[in-house]
Amino acid sequence: MSTVIYPSPIFGPIKSRRLGISLGINLLPGDGKVCTFDCLYCECGFNAERRPKQKLPTRCEVAHALEQKLQQMQDEGVAPDVLTFAGNGEPTAHPDFAGVINDTLALRDRYFPQAKVSVLTNGTRINRAEVFEALKRVDNNIVKLDTVDMDYISRIDRPVGQYDLPALLECMRAFEGRCVIQTMFMKGVDAEGVSVDNTTSEYVYPWLDAVGRIAPREVMIYTIDRETPAHGLLKATHEELDHIVALLQARGIKASASY
Repeated sequence: MSTVIYPSPIFGPIKSRRLGISLGINLLPGDGKVCTFDCLYCECGFNAERRPKQKLPTRCEVAHALEQKLQQMQDEGVAPDVLTFAGNGEPTAHPDFAGVINDTLALRDRYFPQAKVSVLTNGTRINRAEVFEALKRVDNNIVKLDTVDMDYISRIDRPVGQYDLPALLECMRAFEGRCVIQTMFMKGVDAEGVSVDNTTSEYVYPWLDAVGRIAPREVMIYTIDRETPAHGLLKATHEELDHIVALLQARGIKASASY
């Protein structure tokens, strides 16, 4: 199994399929994974196989490392399109997430005010007031919603601890359009030989209805791009992704696909 573990607290910049030139901010340890999901398709591997020994970077460590990198990029004449909270797990799991967001916005404004600040989140902590308010302050709060089928979520996204889907959908609606929904579509089977295909009408149309109620600014759909820790998973086709984009656009929702 070949999976990716990112340096901490800063990595890149890298070329993102969806976001452009992205400077990564990893609020998790640089030697393992900490996540409130344990997705079968996660490029960082399974939680149990990637347990870190290092501690979380502190708020001060993140701010210092970020400022050093932004100074370096400014000196080199390299401008990021986006500062992206991603890396080895769920960024909102950091206890000082809201404070880190404040620091990042201030540093962005000082060095590259044209750059966007994005957070890739699985949404498991958006029902926490401080996380919700912090996500409202960034340019792109990109919230995962692979399906609204709890059996699928339990088998594929595999939440760690309680996962209250109706409550989290209401939190997504509470962004009042100031969020982006991100969805992984794929095919194949899991370790038990059970289908993981969420491109079928059984999954797509209830998801479409939920997305319509959330009324996000945009929907980003994508499929597998790197090796996955679980075997048997396959990419969704261009045609399947294009069809889902067309269904979203027919409902007046801005949408794009990454293949």
